[in-house]
Amino acid sequence: MTFGTAVRPVAPAPTHERHRTAGGRRRLLRRIETRGAWTLLAPYIVLLMIAGIIPIVYAIFVSLQKTPTNLEPNLTGFGGFDSFVTAFTDYRFTQTFINIFSVLVIWLPLMIVGIVGLALLVHASPGRFGNSMRFIYYIPGALTGVANLMLWVYLLNPTQSPIAGLWHTLGFGTIKAVVATPGTLPIILTAMLFFQGIGTWVVIVNGGLNGIPEEIFEAASIDGANAWHLAWRIKLPLIRPWIGYAALMNLAYGFQLFLEPYLLDQVAGGALPDQYTPTQLGFWFAFSNANFPAAAAMSLVVLVITLAIGLIIVFRSGLFGEEEK
Repeated sequence: MTFGTAVRPVAPAPTHERHRTAGGRRRLLRRIETRGAWTLLAPYIVLLMIAGIIPIVYAIFVSLQKTPTNLEPNLTGFGGFDSFVTAFTDYRFTQTFINIFSVLVIWLPLMIVGIVGLALLVHASPGRFGNSMRFIYYIPGALTGVANLMLWVYLLNPTQSPIAGLWHTLGFGTIKAVVATPGTLPIILTAMLFFQGIGTWVVIVNGGLNGIPEEIFEAASIDGANAWHLAWRIKLPLIRPWIGYAALMNLAYGFQLFLEPYLLDQVAGGALPDQYTPTQLGFWFAFSNANFPAAAAMSLVVLVITLAIGLIIVFRSGLFGEEEK
């Protein structure tokens, strides 16, 4: 006598149905990931359009327009490449790029070496000491713009500077003599840019070092690697994209140099060239000569040169390359 019914085993779903279910789940996850990615990208794309793409397109449009003159103040229409010819043939055009490259060739290598060296030292100093040094290095980065300039005006003025003895030993009696002496301005601008920006980048690159798994360092130590081997053979190759990012952003900032030489010229009583950098020359075209097409042409020239050098940095550093798994 039986008190229950036999339970028949349920046959497994056919293979093609299981594959269809798994494929649908993967497609659903892919759609969710894609939607999330576009949600995160949307604010950046809006800002990129407003602050990047639209201004570039407008600059191209303006650079191809005719330039109004005193005889023809209402002159408009397509002017071809006349604005680029005006910019290229200006007697200050070549000199402005020589000036900016004279600063970049000193400042950029010094900046990258300083950033990497200090970041490696901070990372090799765990605990409170490392945290304290990271904060101390960051302090100069808080002094930007006019605040940074006022500090340097105080340091460069032989009558008030705490290093006045050095300036007098070198034969400088006024800030005008310090700034206007041939060959000193690139060094002064290098020092200003270096101390203004290095602290922030030490913190950023140190963040890249903190992202390296500890297991890698432990394995290297077991194989007999010392602190030098860890820094040179392990850490530097792994933070190469971070170094490339620092070089790229500092290059872009350097080519846009305007405020520092402009204000130094003001405090030095007009002893410096009014158009020391390409951006200052573009400013002069726009607001002193009322030649907005030539100013737009100058901005595009700076953009193209910066992009060309930036692409070399990107491909050489693997900045946007895929991470190896």
